[in-house]
Amino acid sequence: MKRVVLSLCMLLSAWSCFAVLPEVVLRDMNGNEVNVATLAQSGKPLVLSFFATWCQPCMRELKAINEEYADWQDETGVEVVLVSIDQGQDTEKVKPLVNGQGWHFRVLLDPNGTLKRALNVQNVPHTIVVDSKGKTVYTHTGYTQGDEEEIVRYLK
Repeated sequence: MKRVVLSLCMLLSAWSCFAVLPEVVLRDMNGNEVNVATLAQSGKPLVLSFFATWCQPCMRELKAINEEYADWQDETGVEVVLVSIDQGQDTEKVKPLVNGQGWHFRVLLDPNGTLKRALNVQNVPHTIVVDSKGKTVYTHTGYTQGDEEEIVRYLK
């Protein structure tokens, strides 16, 4: 019985690594609706980075990603999409933060945690890499200097 349960757990774990993004509609910073599932249908790799304006490790990760983004785009065609989990009045801080940092990423707002729950994101920063076929190939929570090198490895 233990082998059956263990095998089932391993199968479910492996399957979740290849899950397609869910049909969740969020708004971008300009109020436009975006179906998250369509982001993984471009034929290019995608990085989803969950963050909050109050999260210092998130800011360090996003600055590091921003420094590498142009090279990543040249090498892989990747799109980086930020997903803010800020709620209430904190959502008003997202656009000034992104503009102030000079980040040229698409930014989605998830104030109700709909996408966060759908993808089982527990803490931020949380990064998900989706390959060009729309399959999740890497997830990571937290940030340590150099984590962006792991991301680019999965992009290639």
